[in-house]
Amino acid sequence: MQTVVNKLEGGSVSPEKALNNIVKCWVVVALIGQWVFAAYILSIYAFPTLFGNAELTHSLSPGQGIKAESSVDLFVFFAHILPAALMAMSGMFQLFPNIRKKYPKFHRYNGRMFMILGLSGAFTGLYLTWGAGFRFSDIGSLGVTLNGILIPIAIFLAWKAAINKKFIVHQRFAIHSFILINGVWSFRLYLMGWFIVNQGANGNTRNIDGPADITLSFASYLLPMIIAEIIFWAQRNRSNNIKWIASGFAAIGVLITVIGVGAAVTMMWFPRITQAFEGLL
Repeated sequence: MQTVVNKLEGGSVSPEKALNNIVKCWVVVALIGQWVFAAYILSIYAFPTLFGNAELTHSLSPGQGIKAESSVDLFVFFAHILPAALMAMSGMFQLFPNIRKKYPKFHRYNGRMFMILGLSGAFTGLYLTWGAGFRFSDIGSLGVTLNGILIPIAIFLAWKAAINKKFIVHQRFAIHSFILINGVWSFRLYLMGWFIVNQGANGNTRNIDGPADITLSFASYLLPMIIAEIIFWAQRNRSNNIKWIASGFAAIGVLITVIGVGAAVTMMWFPRITQAFEGLL
């Protein structure tokens, strides 16, 4: 291992450049996944509603449990799911350094919108899970519940750091906020990726409360947060070895995301987008 590191250090690739490039790859892969997810949400939730075909949405929705007879629950459901498309299309722009530098006003206002919608998504999600009963099982909902609780905490810390002009700290908690707000999106990636790797279910149940389901529901946001902390640690440290270690963890994050995005697109999002447009034509 040390021999490989020495060769890389002696070549044209520096550990800092390698880490930065891997992180950029991670952002690009996530951007693709986010935009396909936005198209998925609009296709199965927004467009059928606009065209007066609510039954199409019900037939294509991957989850059941919302009380169709409750207008309040339905309103909260759409208030929860539709802004996710806007966040998926705009949130990734917060991660591009050039946009932050060249368009600071856009970065601020887009960030505020993302955080507000993130808070709304967290609170409506908690209500839908435990108030409206939109869950498969109690134990299977613990991961998404912790996710929803951590979102306002991370957003508050990011906002407080920005107010105090501690921008390095702000960036750190803004990244964690981004990861947490997209926790349910990541869970879809992890779950579909798990099916691809195992060529089917393995430790999964129909009620999303199997050992693999529960593990993935927590890992979908905790693992990226841990990797992000390792990257922040490497960026603060001058040691090349630490930067190579962080690059390795970041590469793992990229690999998981690539598998997850590919699996979610082929197994869930694209087939339902196609069905939605066929149902509307």
